[in-house]
Amino acid sequence: MIDFGSQDIFAYAIFGLILNFVFSIAFGLYLSNNIGVEEMMMSKGDREQPWWLSLSLAVPFAKMLITLYRVAILQLYFLDQGKSHKEYWVYLTSQDDT
Repeated sequence: MIDFGSQDIFAYAIFGLILNFVFSIAFGLYLSNNIGVEEMMMSKGDREQPWWLSLSLAVPFAKMLITLYRVAILQLYFLDQGKSHKEYWVYLTSQDDT
């Protein structure tokens, strides 16, 4: 267990931030290699980021979990059903008007 009263909590927080950036950069590179940076910029939707995404830096592992969730959606819902990386990008950046 994490002892929140000890100095180790800072080490856990720094480790979480490092994992956050590593997974975020790796996932961004993965998408840009499969779609292309120019195509991503041209096909980007108009969706604004949710308010809770900015809070993810306060909890170091939250953004990493969000990224892993997005990877799972990409693999399970899009790629396994024969859809493309570009269709995933449009889904991720488009506003849902339902």
